[in-house]
Amino acid sequence: MASTADIRNGVVLNIDGQLWNVIEFQHVKPGKGGAFVRTKLKNVVTGKVVDRTYNAGAKIETENVDRRDFQYLYQDGADFVFMDTADYEQITVPGPVVGEAANFLLENQVATVALNNGNPLYVELPASVVMEITYTEPGLQGDRSNAGTKPATIETGYEIQVPLFVGIGTKVKVDTRTGDYLGRVND
Repeated sequence: MASTADIRNGVVLNIDGQLWNVIEFQHVKPGKGGAFVRTKLKNVVTGKVVDRTYNAGAKIETENVDRRDFQYLYQDGADFVFMDTADYEQITVPGPVVGEAANFLLENQVATVALNNGNPLYVELPASVVMEITYTEPGLQGDRSNAGTKPATIETGYEIQVPLFVGIGTKVKVDTRTGDYLGRVND
């Protein structure tokens, strides 16, 4: 058990059996009354964000979450197989835990996997990745970047919106959080 004095950004708390990551915290000492700690917590699994206040000195339960780099190997049915880059040990991560990250996972790509007591909690990708366009309708003469967008399929099979001038085989930078096109990449 820890106390509210141990609350820091990035600490993971166990509240009613669920894991919550501390995004922000503030120790408040009002002129009248007792001190307290105001926190903003994000659920590790669902991503839900809540505000919670604790009295100073209250007991809290912290959890140890190990974030390590893993290399994505292959998909096994609905599950994803990763290899620890340090000791080459393989782990299988269920599809729901991988979530939206599956749209941007290529074989041999490095991702951060958060583990709690050996159980994978979530998979975190870099903010952006480079993908190749595998299919899109051809652009027309005169298409410019401000003329609009069209759907394009990237090499993982996920569909994004790209400017009209982007063609098949073009490497593009994609935001892994939103799926937005960020620009072309020159080789």
